[in-house]
Amino acid sequence: MVSLIHTIRDHTDEISCCAFSLSALVTGSADKTLRVYSTADFKEFHFSPLTGHGYGVHRCCFSSCGSYLLSCSTDGSIIVWSSETGELLSAVEHPGRSPLRVCALAPDSCLLLAGACDGTVALWDFPSKTLRRCAAASEASIVACSFSPCSQVFVTGCTHGDLKLWDDHISPLLAQKDAHDLGVTCCSFAPHFKIEDSCVELRLASCGQDSLLKIWIVSQREGAVWTMMLLHILTGQTAPVLSCAFSADGELVVSGSVDKSVTIYDANLGTLLHILKQHDRYVTAVALSPAFGLMATGSMDRSVVVWKIGGVGYEETAVESQQVPCQGKKLPGHSRLLLADWTEEDVQSWLCEEGLDELVMIFKANNIDGSEVNHMTKETVAELGIESVGLRGRLLRKIEALKAEQSGSEAPDEFLCPITRELMKDPVIAADGYSYERESIESWIGGKNKTSPMTNLPLQTTLLTPNRSLKMAIARWKSNFAADIGSQFAAVRQAAAGRQAAGGAGHTHAADASSLRSHGSSVVVPQVSRARAGQALQRRSRVGRQPLRPQSFGGAAG
Repeated sequence: MVSLIHTIRDHTDEISCCAFSLSALVTGSADKTLRVYSTADFKEFHFSPLTGHGYGVHRCCFSSCGSYLLSCSTDGSIIVWSSETGELLSAVEHPGRSPLRVCALAPDSCLLLAGACDGTVALWDFPSKTLRRCAAASEASIVACSFSPCSQVFVTGCTHGDLKLWDDHISPLLAQKDAHDLGVTCCSFAPHFKIEDSCVELRLASCGQDSLLKIWIVSQREGAVWTMMLLHILTGQTAPVLSCAFSADGELVVSGSVDKSVTIYDANLGTLLHILKQHDRYVTAVALSPAFGLMATGSMDRSVVVWKIGGVGYEETAVESQQVPCQGKKLPGHSRLLLADWTEEDVQSWLCEEGLDELVMIFKANNIDGSEVNHMTKETVAELGIESVGLRGRLLRKIEALKAEQSGSEAPDEFLCPITRELMKDPVIAADGYSYERESIESWIGGKNKTSPMTNLPLQTTLLTPNRSLKMAIARWKSNFAADIGSQFAAVRQAAAGRQAAGGAGHTHAADASSLRSHGSSVVVPQVSRARAGQALQRRSRVGRQPLRPQSFGGAAG
């Protein structure tokens, strides 16, 4: 039996990773932050979010003791955080400053591993944070890595589709398999191994662009070479599989896919147990708790869903597992109605979904519906008598995020710089045919990165050509956006003036909202949001697909 127990919607951009310790859940996002929650009630810790990366976070993980949290990013760094205080303890940087797609800490916490866009893997001594070695592991980007439970070997996966087994010398290569057509996206060792008849046997899960999840037996007999043998090919998903993980006891393996589903398999038999369909977009991250029983799934829809996996028999069939408990409960207003149209009950349900249960009675006593939420300010929130400053701040942030999501104000993706994911002011075309913000690509090239941020191929020249057509298109979009917002407020003022002229009462927040609803919108003055950013560099670099080329405006192919 699998049931949805909580949904987290705190990030402002797509989810890229998630991980459990015994007492915490961490989520990472293209919004450059990590957020940390208690597994007891899934409330966010006071020190969260964690900010330290200059670009989107690609991978996060806990140390086996749970004391340390690690994260890596496009900025080429790995940050080590205290999982108890959120303090930034230390940071290491890839020797070539190449963007890091993936990182892993050995179970014995002796070695720290990172895979980079330039095809290299770097190993640090974790206690001292000193670099032990950095070596080429592939001609393609390294997008997956995992340490064995014995900490003696590790596997890397690349966008060419190879899985390679290494020891801490990174040479010679111990074993290799052509695993997934079009590229590997993730790999994960099972947490246990066995030794029988002088043979060490490990299990490895891998997934890729071929829409397959595979389980391998990785083994070595005493005095012999390492081998990788395919055990199961799991075909429960219909699109590229982006993430995979074993349960703490190694009995289950789960995966998330572009088809928006999460699958749960019996890892020993290879049988499909459950198909979960709760997310609205690609499932980019899956994680299971070390205590067994909890699973987290993250998606490009910016949500993280926490599931409870109960029982050990798993007699249910895949068809049965798709019934209501696995589908979860959709928000009554958040996904279907404009905020201004929400009823009091919709608002109260939204508060519960966002982990603000303690505010439900306050909102109920004050008869707060969607139109009132739409106009809430620091002053009006203070008037509600919410004593906790932190709680008031969380409420206001949730409301602003909700407004931004419903405003439809986000810039087209082709107007965002693939490096920073910010609206471009001075777009230029680089030798790879992509358009970037001039300052960002100049900084990229000046930092010894002579490869394309999008393709990882060498840049034949550092010449940058102004993309005037794109610059004009961005200017037109900004002008139209400002005019649209202005017309919305003009409609409100006109309606309010009309009511006053007719002898009606002075306009209220609710009246304004009612007037604006007749124009099919809600009163919001949004900033240019990056909430949908990441559909190029951030998303593609994380999951290992060939990058989408932004729409071209008067430049080279791209």
